[in-house]
Amino acid sequence: MTKLDRRTIDEIGVSGAVLMENAGRGTVEQMLRYFPSIKNGTVGVFCGKGNNGGDGFVIARYFLNQGAGVKVFLLSAADQVQGDAGINLGVFRKMGGRIYEITDEAVFQNVKEEAAAADILVDALLGTGLSSEVTGLYRTMIQFLNGFDRGPVVSVDIPSGIDATTGKVLGCGVKAALTCTYGLPKIGHFTYPGREHTGSLEVIDIGIPQILIDQADIRTFVQEANDFTGMLPQRKPDSHKGTYGHALILAGSPGKTGAAAMAGHAAMKAGGGLVTLAVPAGLRPVVEGKTREVMTEGLKDSANGCFCLDAWPELRVLLNGKSVVAAGPGLSDRDETGHLLSVLMEEADMPLVLDADALNLVSKNTEILKKVRKIPVLTPHPGEMARLTGMSVGAVQENRLKTASDFARACQAVVVLKGASTVIAGPDGRGYINPTGNPGMAGGGMGDVLTGLITGLISQGVKSLDAARMAVYVHGAIGDRIARENAEIGILATDISERIPEFLRPFVQQNGSFCDDLNGGCGARTGEIMTDKRS
Repeated sequence: MTKLDRRTIDEIGVSGAVLMENAGRGTVEQMLRYFPSIKNGTVGVFCGKGNNGGDGFVIARYFLNQGAGVKVFLLSAADQVQGDAGINLGVFRKMGGRIYEITDEAVFQNVKEEAAAADILVDALLGTGLSSEVTGLYRTMIQFLNGFDRGPVVSVDIPSGIDATTGKVLGCGVKAALTCTYGLPKIGHFTYPGREHTGSLEVIDIGIPQILIDQADIRTFVQEANDFTGMLPQRKPDSHKGTYGHALILAGSPGKTGAAAMAGHAAMKAGGGLVTLAVPAGLRPVVEGKTREVMTEGLKDSANGCFCLDAWPELRVLLNGKSVVAAGPGLSDRDETGHLLSVLMEEADMPLVLDADALNLVSKNTEILKKVRKIPVLTPHPGEMARLTGMSVGAVQENRLKTASDFARACQAVVVLKGASTVIAGPDGRGYINPTGNPGMAGGGMGDVLTGLITGLISQGVKSLDAARMAVYVHGAIGDRIARENAEIGILATDISERIPEFLRPFVQQNGSFCDDLNGGCGARTGEIMTDKRS
């Protein structure tokens, strides 16, 4: 955004003052749309001395001109505000606006009651350029904003204290009810904990030319439902079960047969023509009792009931005619299972989907990924990602997008890093942030259903990256719908699986419309209206 702002000013000739004016005016419009009663109330605007504060001065001027009560709290001496921000500060003053210059905490204590009496507060303290921990007076102001209980807090561009690139809280961060951002959304709006601080999100067109956006090397995207419209192949009247592929899923171990069954069922629900579950021979009767449409094959197992290398001759025969192979749900991470998986990864000549214990086995020797013939899909949760990369879970979570993108590029894989705001990364390093899903989906079996969903889509001919992206979006959107209909409690993985066809339907339609209620399924968590999906 810094580059786009600069190019707009230098190459196109739109002044920074115009961009600031558009930002402030657009924010006022959204504030009045969300909170219409404030036009008769008092607005308190907290401003830093940079351009973020300049946006705040414009906001204050518009409200002043509309007859609202306005108080501006500037965390600086007024003569330190320069450039476009300084111009707007001067205009506000000439219009009769009052500014409280807060140069230290003692001064703030003298005006604290003035701020606390407002009906709504605007956070225009720190912008998207923040990279160090918030301390001192700014920290005190953020704590005051978070303790304000008379009305909502609205943040300008990004909640102060949030790293716009990672979503990390830099010491402390404003928790806004509404964030109005400019030009394009920022990564930190969609990745936790920044997503939680953002509140509802509105993206305001401030005049960044589309031609510059198109020329920019934007490598991060927010998923939307219409990304997938028409992506599923149209079903021909003369088609049969073989037309939609035959998926093989290597799964199951003692005590974990449910994982295998759920993955197989989800693959069928996703539209796969045929699905075969390969399970340890001793578990086949148990798995058959849990499946109907899914076929089963029992492979030689070890004394502990898990897969072993002796099963390779049988597995090699099973690979014939398969369109995709998934491995991992309930697999076990025993060494003998790892030996079989290593041979499979080297020999399989079709797309692979690796989940759960398959990833734990791969983490013991990630070099095996270089021997895979087709770009694999890896679906780790943060703990599995930590084992794959050698990082701590904390380090993975601190920058989920970069972690997934770096690993995907290094290993030439599609990486689905699961969790709050799941991210998908392609082998070219491009990243996709998924906005759907909710805490009610934090339960056993969800990952097995996701694996089956991805596998079923690939089986029908959807490209691996597209299948991973669509599956993650649909998986979360189903969970969001169930949460709206019932609650974020008691959502089962099988509940998700049963509704897969309903949520895939819009993506088969040719030149048709998609379901509006699928788009931005995060609802009130981050807002639904954006001018552009790129970050």
